Amino acid sequence: MTDSSEGHNPAGTGPADAMQTGTDAPPSAAANLFDLRTIIALLFLVYGLVLLIMGLVSTDAADLAKTGGSNINLDMGIGMLVVSLLFGLWVVLRPLKPPTAEQLAEAASDDRPPGH
Repeated sequence: MTDSSEGHNPAGTGPADAMQTGTDAPPSAAANLFDLRTIIALLFLVYGLVLLIMGLVSTDAADLAKTGGSNINLDMGIGMLVVSLLFGLWVVLRPLKPPTAEQLAEAASDDRPPGH
């Protein structure tokens, strides 16, 4: 079992081939969709819209008196929409990229335990 073809399947589905095709393939749409930055942007967008609508529709004099004259729902809704926009721009301008073969080889040659 000291054969040099260890871990290679003639069908091309062995572990060595999985590493090779994983680095050559572009990131899938699902990987970009479930990028943490996208999820955070969507959460800020939803909560920002809710606060924006609440600030525009259901603010009365009693609410303004509680906050010192400021429409806090409107202000925070606009702020959350701006943060959502910034996260969305970050996702578009810096998309996920799979590690290159050199990066994988460098990570494998480190003296750290696997997974660290």
